[in-house]
Amino acid sequence: MAQYLLSVASTEADYVGVDYSSPEIQQMFADTGAFNDRLQAEGHWVFAGGLTNLADATVVDATGTEPVVTDGPFAETKEFLGGFWIIDVPDLDTALKLAADGSKACQGKVEVRPFQSEPS
Repeated sequence: MAQYLLSVASTEADYVGVDYSSPEIQQMFADTGAFNDRLQAEGHWVFAGGLTNLADATVVDATGTEPVVTDGPFAETKEFLGGFWIIDVPDLDTALKLAADGSKACQGKVEVRPFQSEPS
Protein backbone atom coordinates (compact mmCIF):
# COMPACT_ATOMS: atom_id res chain seq x y z
CA MET A 1 0.00 0.00 0.00
CA ALA A 2 1.10 3.57 -0.64
CA GLN A 3 -0.01 6.84 0.87
CA TYR A 4 -1.13 9.76 -1.26
CA LEU A 5 -2.06 13.35 -0.51
CA LEU A 6 -5.23 14.44 -2.28
CA SER A 7 -5.15 18.23 -1.99
CA VAL A 8 -8.11 20.44 -2.81
CA ALA A 9 -7.31 23.62 -4.71
CA SER A 10 -9.25 26.65 -3.47
CA THR A 11 -9.49 30.32 -4.30
CA GLU A 12 -10.45 33.36 -2.25
CA ALA A 13 -13.91 33.19 -3.86
CA ASP A 14 -14.41 29.82 -2.15
CA TYR A 15 -14.36 31.62 1.23
CA VAL A 16 -15.35 35.29 0.88
CA GLY A 17 -19.05 36.06 0.85
CA VAL A 18 -20.08 32.40 0.77
CA ASP A 19 -23.50 31.64 2.23
CA TYR A 20 -22.71 28.46 4.13
CA SER A 21 -26.41 27.88 4.75
CA SER A 22 -27.25 27.78 1.04
CA PRO A 23 -28.61 24.48 -0.31
CA GLU A 24 -25.67 24.19 -2.75
CA ILE A 25 -23.03 24.52 -0.03
CA GLN A 26 -24.93 22.21 2.31
CA GLN A 27 -25.11 19.61 -0.49
CA MET A 28 -21.35 19.93 -1.07
CA PHE A 29 -20.75 19.35 2.66
CA ALA A 30 -23.08 16.32 2.60
CA ASP A 31 -21.38 14.89 -0.52
CA THR A 32 -17.92 15.40 1.00
CA GLY A 33 -19.06 13.79 4.25
CA ALA A 34 -20.37 10.78 2.31
CA PHE A 35 -17.05 10.53 0.46
CA ASN A 36 -15.19 10.64 3.79
CA ASP A 37 -17.45 7.87 5.13
CA ARG A 38 -16.73 5.80 2.02
CA LEU A 39 -12.95 6.22 2.38
CA GLN A 40 -13.22 5.02 5.97
CA ALA A 41 -15.49 2.08 5.12
CA GLU A 42 -13.14 0.94 2.31
CA GLY A 43 -10.05 1.19 4.54
CA HIS A 44 -8.36 4.00 2.56
CA TRP A 45 -8.79 6.74 5.18
CA VAL A 46 -5.69 7.95 7.03
CA PHE A 47 -6.58 11.58 7.78
CA ALA A 48 -8.41 14.51 6.21
CA GLY A 49 -9.27 18.11 6.95
CA GLY A 50 -10.52 21.38 5.58
CA LEU A 51 -8.54 24.56 6.10
CA THR A 52 -9.68 28.08 6.92
CA ASN A 53 -9.18 31.11 4.67
CA LEU A 54 -5.66 31.85 3.45
CA ALA A 55 -5.74 35.11 5.43
CA ASP A 56 -5.50 32.98 8.61
CA ALA A 57 -2.08 31.63 7.60
CA THR A 58 1.12 32.39 9.51
CA VAL A 59 4.60 31.66 8.14
CA VAL A 60 7.50 30.75 10.41
CA ASP A 61 11.02 31.01 8.97
CA ALA A 62 13.69 29.63 11.27
CA THR A 63 16.41 29.36 8.64
CA GLY A 64 18.30 32.34 10.09
CA THR A 65 19.65 32.99 13.56
CA GLU A 66 16.20 33.84 14.98
CA PRO A 67 12.77 32.64 13.85
CA VAL A 68 10.77 35.21 11.88
CA VAL A 69 6.97 34.99 12.12
CA THR A 70 4.93 36.67 9.39
CA ASP A 71 1.16 36.98 9.16
CA GLY A 72 -0.34 35.79 5.90
CA PRO A 73 0.47 33.13 3.34
CA PHE A 74 3.93 32.00 2.27
CA ALA A 75 3.33 33.07 -1.34
CA GLU A 76 0.83 35.23 -3.17
CA THR A 77 -1.17 32.95 -5.40
CA LYS A 78 -4.63 32.67 -6.93
CA GLU A 79 -5.08 29.05 -5.85
CA PHE A 80 -4.09 27.55 -2.53
CA LEU A 81 -4.59 24.46 -0.39
CA GLY A 82 -8.14 24.50 0.94
CA GLY A 83 -8.35 20.98 2.30
CA PHE A 84 -6.91 17.52 1.90
CA TRP A 85 -7.20 13.80 2.33
CA ILE A 86 -4.37 11.42 3.12
CA ILE A 87 -5.24 8.00 1.77
CA ASP A 88 -3.63 4.58 1.80
CA VAL A 89 -4.25 2.68 -1.44
CA PRO A 90 -2.62 -0.09 -3.50
CA ASP A 91 -1.58 2.10 -6.45
CA LEU A 92 -1.77 5.41 -8.32
CA ASP A 93 -4.75 4.29 -10.40
CA THR A 94 -6.81 3.81 -7.24
CA ALA A 95 -5.64 7.19 -5.91
CA LEU A 96 -6.67 8.89 -9.17
CA LYS A 97 -10.11 7.26 -9.11
CA LEU A 98 -10.67 8.37 -5.52
CA ALA A 99 -9.41 11.87 -6.37
CA ALA A 100 -12.01 12.10 -9.14
CA ASP A 101 -14.73 11.08 -6.69
CA GLY A 102 -13.41 13.54 -4.10
CA SER A 103 -13.30 16.32 -6.67
CA LYS A 104 -16.91 15.71 -7.58
CA ALA A 105 -17.94 15.65 -3.90
CA CYS A 106 -16.15 18.85 -2.86
CA GLN A 107 -16.71 20.62 -6.19
CA GLY A 108 -13.05 21.54 -6.60
CA LYS A 109 -9.85 20.48 -8.31
CA VAL A 110 -7.86 17.79 -6.50
CA GLU A 111 -4.12 17.27 -6.90
CA VAL A 112 -2.72 13.78 -6.26
CA ARG A 113 0.82 13.40 -4.88
CA PRO A 114 2.49 10.33 -3.43
CA PHE A 115 4.40 10.53 -0.19
CA GLN A 116 8.11 9.84 -0.44
CA SER A 117 8.96 6.27 0.36
CA GLU A 118 11.53 5.57 3.03
CA PRO A 119 14.93 4.50 1.70
CA SER A 120 15.60 0.78 1.99
